[in-house]
Amino acid sequence: MFGPGILVAATGVGAGDLATGAFTGDKLGTMILWSVVLGAFFKYVLNEGLTRWQLATGTTLLEGCLNHFGHFFRWTFIAYLLCWSFLVALALMSACGATMHAIIPWNSPSQDKIIYGIIQSLLAVILVRQGGFRLFERLMSVAVGMMFVTVMLTVIALRPDPQDLLTGLFLPEISSLLENSAEGLTWTIALLGGVGGTLTIVCYGYWIRELGREGRESLKICRLDLALGYAMTALFGMAMVIIGQHAGPFSAKGSALLVELSQDLGETIGPVARWVFLFGAWGAVFTSLFGVWQSVPYLFADFMTLSQQSESSAPRRAVDSESWEYRGYLYGLAIIPALGMLVMDFKQAQKVYAVVGALSIPLIAILLLILCGREKFIGREFKNRTSTNLLLLFILLFFGAAGGMSVWAKFQ
Repeated sequence: MFGPGILVAATGVGAGDLATGAFTGDKLGTMILWSVVLGAFFKYVLNEGLTRWQLATGTTLLEGCLNHFGHFFRWTFIAYLLCWSFLVALALMSACGATMHAIIPWNSPSQDKIIYGIIQSLLAVILVRQGGFRLFERLMSVAVGMMFVTVMLTVIALRPDPQDLLTGLFLPEISSLLENSAEGLTWTIALLGGVGGTLTIVCYGYWIRELGREGRESLKICRLDLALGYAMTALFGMAMVIIGQHAGPFSAKGSALLVELSQDLGETIGPVARWVFLFGAWGAVFTSLFGVWQSVPYLFADFMTLSQQSESSAPRRAVDSESWEYRGYLYGLAIIPALGMLVMDFKQAQKVYAVVGALSIPLIAILLLILCGREKFIGREFKNRTSTNLLLLFILLFFGAAGGMSVWAKFQ
């Protein structure tokens, strides 16, 4: 019943999210826990809107946009998808390679990052192609269980003060945060905005189709499913803040920070803790890669079938993982960025991704305000309530500001 929600949690929690949580915990401590919960709630609001649109209209969000916004949206979307896919795949392969090097060092860190990254990319392709959606769902569920158990065991071993945790959740010291300089506010916004993935939230609609969830009667179970997924996402984020507070300070960033964090935990708690955390961190980064490899090709396949339908009178083909569009994009996703790892300046790629990634959540909020906010598009029963519209406006403004700050920081 909760399978797709678990997939949301597994795909949305990657190396960047874990590292940001740990780094922010080191800088600001548990007084920032509230921002993790709020960030997960924002992503729930967006995904609930996407799901409500699909179940009420019988069309994916992409189909609704192509029907209502025409050619401009079509070519803007495909350009964005191609750019986003390349940069995200590059980052995920790099994170998987760096984490695996910490577990099984073979060559130099830079060489292992490339070799292990490519190996894990190809492994994800094999699993997607051979096992189908059911194997994907089962493996991701097992991996999320591993992530959850290892991260929570680490938190328990650190023995945080329960009163500090409750204070950080329900009585946050906003004044202390503001006094902690602009850097503290910047990291808070980064943490709040990074919880729960970006463009991958759109893929939830394809997962529920694989399970046969259609029609308005499925909305209630999808809401429960999403609530569980984002509750797990919030727990992961809060756990990383707590771990970061106890194990910092850190000198590295990104996936390298996770490796440094495992070493610090080994010194603080013991060598077993180092290995437990490393396997949990690897589970987080690999499931994120596996989830992107399985889900993002749906978007390209959906785009291609919709484009072909608009040019002919033939009935639309169903979007599935056996179509040539899906398979072709999957192979491209696994191979082209792997070649990019050999020739690209990774720091420069991160700057470009800061710009591309900053656009996705504000754009989704705008689309939901338009499509789900008008009765003639979605129907009176399922259109946005006033409270939902206000939340979407706030999400648009907040993530627009957060994205701008992220881009500014990258180019300084």
